[in-house]
Amino acid sequence: MTSTYTESASAPVAGAAYGGLADVIGGIATIVLAIIALTGVHPETIMSIAVIVFGATLLIQGGTVLSEYEAAVFPVGTAGASPQQFGLGGLSTLFLAGVAGIVLGVLALIGIAAETLTAISVIAFGSALLLSSNSLRHLSRQTSSSRSSAPRTGAELLGSEMASGSAGVQMLAGLAVIVLGIVALVVKQNNLTPAALIVLGAAVILTGTALTGLVIGFVRTTTRGRPATP
Repeated sequence: MTSTYTESASAPVAGAAYGGLADVIGGIATIVLAIIALTGVHPETIMSIAVIVFGATLLIQGGTVLSEYEAAVFPVGTAGASPQQFGLGGLSTLFLAGVAGIVLGVLALIGIAAETLTAISVIAFGSALLLSSNSLRHLSRQTSSSRSSAPRTGAELLGSEMASGSAGVQMLAGLAVIVLGIVALVVKQNNLTPAALIVLGAAVILTGTALTGLVIGFVRTTTRGRPATP
């Protein structure tokens, strides 16, 4: 029945919307905290909090992308999925970096080598962004191939372009953050870690927006294109 499909299709949209909103909020919070740290207001404490916030944001982003893989790429009734199809390599990095960032941020917050641990955290975050940069592009290709017989609509094309653009930006942001983190770790420059956190916040905002656009465009297309059954 059409109503049954509409209800099931609304779940991915809601999940993407909430996940994208969480990414945007986490990215904005990270940027704001990093700017405050740059002004010299308790920089070590503020940077530690920013690292914890961004680590939690990575966990949410990884969970959101994972749920959209399950809902959009492998809908109900699909038999079996190989790890190669699912493309979980980069996503596992997001989870690991998120957990590591939270742990290191908490240690830095209680006063254990805050400057060093926050620099290590941003290196881990940059590596996670770099390794997972193709996740959205892979999701876009999988959603397109799952309905290869149907023409692609404007919403789906826009979502695919957003995913491709986000992948490139995320890769560049990851490389930049890794470099900033290494330099901060070596030369002990306090301003470099907040700068890296600003780049991370901007990258995760873009990724969350692209994910929301991709999934909503796909679900709208499948909802319109599915024939009604009595």
